[in-house]
Amino acid sequence: MKELTTYYTNKNILFKEIKQIFPKELDSRKKIDIYSATTIDSKFYAIFIVDSKSRFIRKNADDLMELCEKLLTFVGHNFKKKELLISSPLCSKAKEYLKECGWNVRVDY
Repeated sequence: MKELTTYYTNKNILFKEIKQIFPKELDSRKKIDIYSATTIDSKFYAIFIVDSKSRFIRKNADDLMELCEKLLTFVGHNFKKKELLISSPLCSKAKEYLKECGWNVRVDY
């Protein structure tokens, strides 16, 4: 979690609360880190961190959207910002699809 706060502090985004949510709580077996965070100016962030060796493709983007819907019902409110932090290769179609759906994709994590 320290890496996450340092990453966002370098981007001038400060959180007053960060809560990790385990995929098992959302009935998922995926290896993904999920965080629900609130900034100091009360913006809610849903942060998904994907670290895999294989390419992130459009099918993975659909799975991520489904996982986000489960997160919305689990937490009980809608998120102002949805972010994907990824260190593996990313398919351009998946990136475009996520951006069309209001996601912020950061490949520099």
